Amino acid sequence: MEWNEKLQLIIEYVENHLQRKEEPVDIKEISKIAGCSFGFFQKVFSYMNGISFAEYIRARKMTLAGYDLKSTDLRVIDISYKYGYDSPTSFARAFQQFHGVSPKEGRESDVMLRVTPKMQIMVKQKYSWRLEEKEKFRLIGKRISISCEKQAHFKKIPEFWSECQRDGIFSRLISMDSGNPKGLFGLFGAYDEQLNEIEYSIMVISDHKLPQGFTEIWIPDSAWAVFDCCGPVPQAIQKGWKYLNEEWLVKYPFQHADCPEVEWYSSGNVYADDYLSQIWIPVV
Repeated sequence: MEWNEKLQLIIEYVENHLQRKEEPVDIKEISKIAGCSFGFFQKVFSYMNGISFAEYIRARKMTLAGYDLKSTDLRVIDISYKYGYDSPTSFARAFQQFHGVSPKEGRESDVMLRVTPKMQIMVKQKYSWRLEEKEKFRLIGKRISISCEKQAHFKKIPEFWSECQRDGIFSRLISMDSGNPKGLFGLFGAYDEQLNEIEYSIMVISDHKLPQGFTEIWIPDSAWAVFDCCGPVPQAIQKGWKYLNEEWLVKYPFQHADCPEVEWYSSGNVYADDYLSQIWIPVV
């Protein structure tokens, strides 16, 4: 069973205990469903969802408690015990921290309460991938260094593409493209650990003379894991990287070849739902 399937079963288990059985969540049952220790499950949950499991349960309790305050005549003390709090005082403190108002204030009709909806684990896109051997090829284009602090590269790389389009770099590269099929490459180069920066280039396969101000790189004979990403960019390519880092690299721990990782962008409408881009991972 995939992690997503296990996670959805655990979410359903949590909701069943909070809303129907009104019982505490049993961490042993969570471990059984997850097929691992509870500690390891908590790490995976936090990594995948950006929130800890304890925080999610607390948020759901406070959301449901808010519904009870607004829609029932249950006393605060009864609601506090319903959601596993030892006293109305501890419940009121948790309620205030989550909603920003006291339970008494939350009962008033004109007070808006915060809501954390039940988590829905989307089935991740299944990417088609294949192994391909490619002969060496020459790339020419423009290169910059980009900071990776706080994932700034997710913003800076699209900005670099926009700059190249405005400055006429795109049209020059396209005119020199001798690839088959034609397309633009996004190339991840050397990473500087001290500066936390990575080199990124926009290039094409070309046999033209290197223009002034441009750079070139030869990619040696290599084997590649090639992933098709379908949809508008940069969203499609970013989702592809997320899938690779969170799922594929775990399932298929190929040895990484001494070669840059590559993005490839086909010619066509980059905003179309069927637009094709690819991620190439060099493997041994």
